[in-house]
Amino acid sequence: MRATIPRDVYLKQLIDGRENGFIKVITGMRRCGKSTLLQVLFRDYLLKQNIPADHIISIALDDRINQKLRNPDVLLAYIRQQVRDNQLYFILMDEIQMVDEFMDVLNSLLHIENVDVYVTGSNSHFLSNDIVTEFRDRSDEIHMYPFSFSEYYAAVGGDKQGAWKDYYTYGGLPHVLTLVGDKKKSDYLYNVYRKTYLTDIKERHEIKEHEFEELAKMLSSFIGSSCNPNKLTNTFKSKVNVDLSYPTVVKYISYLKDSFLIEEAERYDIKGRKYIGSLSKYYFCDLGVRNSILNFRQQEENHIMENVLYNELRMRGYNVDVGMVDVKRKIDGKSIRQQYEVDFVVNEGSDRYYIQSAFAMPNIEKERQEKTSFSFINDSFKKIIVVKDDIKTKRDEQGIVTIGLLDFLLDKDSLKL
Repeated sequence: MRATIPRDVYLKQLIDGRENGFIKVITGMRRCGKSTLLQVLFRDYLLKQNIPADHIISIALDDRINQKLRNPDVLLAYIRQQVRDNQLYFILMDEIQMVDEFMDVLNSLLHIENVDVYVTGSNSHFLSNDIVTEFRDRSDEIHMYPFSFSEYYAAVGGDKQGAWKDYYTYGGLPHVLTLVGDKKKSDYLYNVYRKTYLTDIKERHEIKEHEFEELAKMLSSFIGSSCNPNKLTNTFKSKVNVDLSYPTVVKYISYLKDSFLIEEAERYDIKGRKYIGSLSKYYFCDLGVRNSILNFRQQEENHIMENVLYNELRMRGYNVDVGMVDVKRKIDGKSIRQQYEVDFVVNEGSDRYYIQSAFAMPNIEKERQEKTSFSFINDSFKKIIVVKDDIKTKRDEQGIVTIGLLDFLLDKDSLKL
């Protein structure tokens, strides 16, 4: 395994944004590799482009040694002191949200003509929302995920099925790949969740730790299942015997989303072309962290496969919704309304794909079931079924493509097949 694993998708985005006058903001969950991307991969790129080392100002704001630089005035004074001539300087700062009034700092840096600014951050509420509001057309967000399966497999090699099993168990946080043995991996992920995420959230918000952890466990159990705050509130009452209010559930979910631990896929009415606010699905950005929340006890591969596919599509830059097809049919003279689900409605610009995650299609009847919802969609966008089995990619007479999971994950152009 290489010492530093390439993250070419994200590095290209940084390179494409070079010297464009915008603040480049790398967001993503803690420990997903943002610092390595910025301070190692991008810095190495700059040095290879003959940028002098003293014109690259690197600051790790989460390092105790730089605690004084979390003061906005001290930080600005330090940067101005380092800019000693009229040549271009590259400012690379980790965990910018740790600086008080960091928006003012970034705004001040935009007024220095010969600096190109890149920052990382691990909280979407403080970063994405504030920066979009404050800077609008003067910032670029590069959202980073843990390793995709293709990145993971490029690093570990060997048997694909064995790599898949390790990946869906321990996830794609880069440090996991350096650890040997199940216990070391599970201990690391347990500590990432408890000592990093729970600590951060407790410091930032008032939470009841037991209730918050129970909600995280519940959402971990519900991946691949439709739910909403009302359903979660009722489940708390019936299963945990805790009366957790609807507003508290909404608030706790927002904390998990702001920390980039989970993402929400909204329900979309394909025929009606509108969002349905009643139910959503929640997916974990890293399955290793998700599994650690459940102490690695609940690992249904079919639901985990769906979560991996969701993450893969998001990593490729697509917007992903959960599709619903509303069908009215007459059965025995009665008008019956039926709803069929499409696991993913995938959009980017004018491109759209409909995708079903099917763990197994052992017979024609199961295959017919998986294709039923597609038959009620009257448009020409591509329809794809991803199955766990290692099969040869095929296309039926309706144009529906069936592809094996690992082929789909390992080929970045698999949607185009």
